[in-house]
Amino acid sequence: MASRLFIRRRDGRIEVRLNDAGRAWARNVLSQVVAAERDPDHQWHASLHSPIDPSVDADSPLSTLARENETTTNAELALACIDEQFLTSSEAWAWLTSLQVALRSIAVSRGVLSDERLAQADEELAGEIGTLQLLLFSLAECL
Repeated sequence: MASRLFIRRRDGRIEVRLNDAGRAWARNVLSQVVAAERDPDHQWHASLHSPIDPSVDADSPLSTLARENETTTNAELALACIDEQFLTSSEAWAWLTSLQVALRSIAVSRGVLSDERLAQADEELAGEIGTLQLLLFSLAECL
């Protein structure tokens, strides 16, 4: 991967500088978000659909439905433009939110909710989390 993975161009588009392996990895992660949204048996499904707390306005059934539809729509949009060299701000936002969902889902499903747990994680899991964080910070700088 290049030193700067995403670059905002003068025309407002965001250039994606991921190599084929980086795009394949991101495609896999985004596919997992879409799959988790649809499959109740998926490992990440529970982190996308946490229990409803009726005392919280954000957990009203209508708000929950809106969040679920937004998650799927953003993940599907990010997946649809994964091979594009340039992203619009909306597409970049879809990447950012979907990758954030993936990071949260990995952390919740694997129990990596603190720096101490991350330090104890195996090399593969720590690498996956680190790669997601790198993509998120790089993309956030452009938005």
